[in-house]
Amino acid sequence: MAQAEETRRRLCEAHGWPEEAVELVSVVASGDKVLDRPLSEIGGKALWTKELDAWLADGLIDASVHSLKDVETVRPESLLLTAILPRADKRDRLIGADSIAALAQGAIVGTSAPRRAAQLLHIRPDCKVVTFRGNVATRLGKLAAGEADATFLAAAGLVRLGEDAVGHPLDQNDWLPAPAQGAIALECRTNDAAIQELLAPINHAPSYAEVMAERALLLALGGNCHSPIAVLCDHKDGELTMRAAIFSMDGAERVEASAQFAAGDLAAPAQLAAQLLESATPAIRAVFGGPQ
Repeated sequence: MAQAEETRRRLCEAHGWPEEAVELVSVVASGDKVLDRPLSEIGGKALWTKELDAWLADGLIDASVHSLKDVETVRPESLLLTAILPRADKRDRLIGADSIAALAQGAIVGTSAPRRAAQLLHIRPDCKVVTFRGNVATRLGKLAAGEADATFLAAAGLVRLGEDAVGHPLDQNDWLPAPAQGAIALECRTNDAAIQELLAPINHAPSYAEVMAERALLLALGGNCHSPIAVLCDHKDGELTMRAAIFSMDGAERVEASAQFAAGDLAAPAQLAAQLLESATPAIRAVFGGPQ
């Protein structure tokens, strides 16, 4: 809802509308209803989008607001990711310790993200990972209840909820975020030109270029909610610089590669994906459906 409110504010500012010109419709996604198992066991990222997709298809809403990192890579042709708001802080924050190095020996760390688990175990194989799912308040509550010694949250989500002081940002040189982390996306019907025109003024072109490149990498890797994929893409003067890493599920093995290319060039991320897979060990390729 915080993301929807930010979207409404930007739309009203762009068009000179009063706040009541944009109606917010809330939905409880399936992904919020089952919190005791990883997404990969209960239907994947579609659990965050299927209700909104159905409402768009039925004409009950004109546009959906998504946290883009939670949107599956392949979307229905009837829907269009038409605008990306200016991207917020891309970093993860660690809550419960000042840094990965500062975690106690054998610390229990809560996360349901394969990327976070693999990166942690690559750096600190002594740690134990337990499943943590739910919204920010739920995960912080689990941590306070002693279900784990530490957990991770996206910096962008904390900032949007006014929790700026929670946790310690992890250095992007050592810890890469998820594809599209920190990005709010607007999606509408592909055949609804009028809504696309209304949303166009709040699209932030550099952020759009970054996240579409990251999603192109994800698509080329065959990545999904099971896949430990980390990527950081930065836009400067029409050029994108991308660093990406893929891991074995246990985090023991890691391959990284980087590339620089023009904004809008979606072939370059696919080439980087091929380079990563070519360099990957059998244990890593197995995660991405490659040869054992």
